[in-house]
Formats: sequence, C-alpha cells, structure tokens
Amino acid sequence: MDPYITEWLNLAIRWAHMITGVAWIGASFYFVWLENNLNRVNPKDGLSGDLWAIHGGGIYHLEKYKLAPPTMPETLHWFKWEAYFTWLTGVALLTVVFYSNADLYLVKPGSGLSSGTAIAMGIGALVAGWFVYDLLCDSPLGKKPLLLGVVLFAGLVFAAWALSLVFSGRGAYIHVGAIIGTIMVGNVFRVIMPAQRGLVKAIEENREPDPALPAKGLLRSRHNNYLTLPVLFIMISNHFPSTYGHEYNWAILAALSVLSVMVRHYFNTRHGSQKFAWTIPTAALGLVCLAFVSSPAMKSGSGVVPAQAQVAPVFVEVNNIIAERCTVCHSQSPTHPAFAVAPAGVMLDTPEQIKLEAARIVAQSVTTNIMPLGNMTQMTDDERSLIGQWAEDGAQIQ
Repeated sequence: MDPYITEWLNLAIRWAHMITGVAWIGASFYFVWLENNLNRVNPKDGLSGDLWAIHGGGIYHLEKYKLAPPTMPETLHWFKWEAYFTWLTGVALLTVVFYSNADLYLVKPGSGLSSGTAIAMGIGALVAGWFVYDLLCDSPLGKKPLLLGVVLFAGLVFAAWALSLVFSGRGAYIHVGAIIGTIMVGNVFRVIMPAQRGLVKAIEENREPDPALPAKGLLRSRHNNYLTLPVLFIMISNHFPSTYGHEYNWAILAALSVLSVMVRHYFNTRHGSQKFAWTIPTAALGLVCLAFVSSPAMKSGSGVVPAQAQVAPVFVEVNNIIAERCTVCHSQSPTHPAFAVAPAGVMLDTPEQIKLEAARIVAQSVTTNIMPLGNMTQMTDDERSLIGQWAEDGAQIQ
C-alpha cells in the first residue's frame, strides 16, 4: 500500500480510537464517581441512594434503585457502543501499524520469527488472554476479589515478559495493552451487557431479577475501572523509548501499572475517607525512583566504550554510519517503501541536521537501541558506541 495512504489511514483510525476511547473511559469514570457519591442516608423505598448535581447551568437529580424499578421506563440509555468501537478501532490500528509492517515494528531483531508467525502469536495472545481471564473469574478465585486481582496482575506481567522475548519493545507493550483492551470489552460484551439485559427482561416479565448476574457484572466492571490507567499509559508509551526500549521493559510496565492502580484506588475511595491519600505521593515518589533505577547510568557497564571507539571519532565516520543505517527512513526522500516522508519529521541528510538531532539520535540508537526499526539496516554495537562517543565529545561536525 502507498505509504502516504497508510499514514492517513493510521491518522484516521488513531483519531477514531482516541475519540471512542475518551467516550468509553469518560462514561466509566463518571458512573464510578456517581456510585461513590450517592447519598445513602435514609433513601426512599426501593432506592439505594440519590444524588444532586449541577453542571452546565442546570441542576440534576439522579436516583439509583437497589435492583430495578417496578416498571421499565419508556427510554433507557445503554452504554456499550463506546466500548465496542474503541476495541474495533484499536484492532484496526494494531493491524495497520504493527501487522502490516511486522518486520519493522513487531518482530524483535534476532528473534528469528517470521512476520506471519509473529502476527499469529499476537492474535493468539489476545484470544488466550480473554479465555484465561474469564476462566479465572468464574473459578473459586472469583469469590476472593483481592487474591483474584493479584493472580490477574501476575498473569499480565508474565505476558509482558514472554512477549518481550520475541516482540520489539513497542510490539510487546501494545499487545499487553490489546490483551487488557480485549478483556475489558469482553467484560462488557459477555458479562455486563447480558446481566443488564437479564435485569431488564425480569422487570418486563414482572418477576424478581436474579441478583447474581448484576453482582458478576459489578466485579467485571470494577476490573475494567482499575485496568483503565495502565492501558492509557500503554496507548501513549510509544512516545517514550526509555520505557519500552529498556532491557527490562516488562518490569517497567509492571511498576507503572502498580503506580497507576494506586492512583485509581485513591480516586475510587476518596468519597468515603482520605485513608488512601498516601497513595498519591507514594505513586509520585515511585515514578521518580523508577526513572532513576531505569536510567542509562544505572545499566551495567554504562559509559564503557569498546577499545576501538576510545579514539575521538571523526565526524566523517559518524556521517557514514548515519547515511548507511538511518537515512533509508530519515531523509527528505526516504528509500524505504513504508515511508513517504521521514518519520516524526526527522531528517538526517546534512551535517547540520545530524548535529541538531544528536540528542535524539543517541537516545534512540545508543541508549535504548530501538533504532533503526527492527535493526533492519544492521547497525552494529561498535557503530552505536562510536555515535555515543561522538555525541559525548560535543557532537562536532567540523
């Protein structure tokens, strides 16, 4: 496919994914807030609580029934399409970006995987993720929410580790996010919506609704709520190679997920008390500590340059490396068929452009080794060290 068309297709799908995702997450956050802020003191008969709110110049009065109203209202608003379209656009984006260019974005250099095998493994991970999760929730663990949460988290960490062995950092991250997204939309489609339909049908048939179905839906809804912030980070993680490009990228993802769950827990519980207020500064401190321990300076052997690179490198050598390894994509006229224009607008055709982008070159090709994409141009460790030494010596081009 023409790379220009691919870029606009990427933009259109990504934009739709963001819009529907905002709608889904916004509705989820609002209803969690609503549930947590209901006035449950002496509720009216049949109600579990109510709430008064003002917004946009109007005053609203909302009531929640213990189970259901005696008769169904004429108009009942359902919340499902936001979830479905977020997942569908996400899968479309996964296909356009990662599956159509698997050699570039998905396969880990040196893994020996073919594009077809890698794609099959990615799809298999999504399917397996949902079925394993669903089985665990329906097992006796489902009656022990905290233990279930720990087991589910361990499973996702294992998936991140396993995927990082065969996928690029970006590919591993995005598939963990896709597994989480599949679990979340599966909860809506397979559990939450059927529970709601069962509730409505019972009311229409004038019989007592089964409270087990809403309870099951509530558990899955709670999971969706706590999974939201981790998946939001994964959605933006491709902008931060210091996370997915790290040697222990799976551990960084696990740590960031724990910190985000802590933040979410505070916002879920602050209506009742401030006893979890400590989670906010703890999460902030944890983020600082994570940035410190994952920094390049903490890597074993950091700053050690091979003997052949100890001599102050001449810019002409660096220029030749970049011309051979980088400008296939990062040029005014890329020669790689996947790109019509230079990715992120970074062009390295002239010495002045190379010097201007020196910090980014080092970050992408020396510190994290995520460039060239899939190491398709076979940049060597000695070449990376040479570039790093050149930048450390002042990135001189004269």
